[in-house]
Amino acid sequence: MSTVTYTGILLALVATTAYNVGLILEKRALGQMPALNLRRVLRVIGSLMTSRAWLGGFALMLTGLACQTIALTFEPVSVVQPVLASGVVLVLVLSRLVLRERLHGGETWCVAAIAVAVVLLAMSATGAKDSHHASPGWVAAIMIPSAVVGLVFAVGALRARRRGTAVAGVWAGVGTGLLYGVAALAIKALSGILVRHETVANIVIALITSPYLYVLGGSLAVAMLLFQAALQAGRASIVVPVSNVTGSVYFIIAGTWLFHEHLPASPGRLGLRLAGIALAVLVLVVLGRQAPEPVPAIAATEPVMASAEALAGQQLAEVRR
Repeated sequence: MSTVTYTGILLALVATTAYNVGLILEKRALGQMPALNLRRVLRVIGSLMTSRAWLGGFALMLTGLACQTIALTFEPVSVVQPVLASGVVLVLVLSRLVLRERLHGGETWCVAAIAVAVVLLAMSATGAKDSHHASPGWVAAIMIPSAVVGLVFAVGALRARRRGTAVAGVWAGVGTGLLYGVAALAIKALSGILVRHETVANIVIALITSPYLYVLGGSLAVAMLLFQAALQAGRASIVVPVSNVTGSVYFIIAGTWLFHEHLPASPGRLGLRLAGIALAVLVLVVLGRQAPEPVPAIAATEPVMASAEALAGQQLAEVRR
């Protein structure tokens, strides 16, 4: 194994560690904030930007993304992606040790299967030259319904909290994963601009006039806000892996078709890709049929505490009389 490969693996380990530790720190900081009300977006952004603990986790997550980008620049996906997939194990360990979360029933096996699915998808990479051109009409026909479905899933899951019922972390993860997948498609489409233009001025003009730039910014902004709300309301050990695998599978399926990329010619690699996709879909179906998460105890006890304080106030007033 070459020195470059060792360096790439080490950088991928740093990337997945920083990214997932950052998510855990964000989750812990979100637990100390009032419930995020996405109807008041400016207040939500203000709460996040004024929380040093959340900003620390966010900065660490961005560091992980930067290291991941560098690693993928010098190493093939088949080398980097399995290492990044190991971050699922780190999320499980840290969610148990730091957040005191526990997986119930068959959730442990399901989350482990998610990591296996991501590894299978990474091993199916062929290293062939990517295509950067796609029909704008077909891209819009895929992006728009996907974004709508993602919004419906994520918002519907988060509304369960306002109704006082359990938060469906699986569906919140699926919804945010679809939105992140739409953002990945926009990035792929924008990469064609870098290929077709040579001068910096032409690249800047093409980027500004491209609708994909605004699709990327809008989908990332909405996905991040919904993901933070889902992370606050649900369990990190469920929301994070489900969101990651949904975004990866969606991007592989939609991107391969839209950008006219060839399926792996090798029967072995094709089998790995199909197995990874099938396993990921199966896991999401199984997780979606699991028993719902219990309503957080703090949410259930707040009305009781309020009633107790009111009763104590009345008794104190009677004593003073």
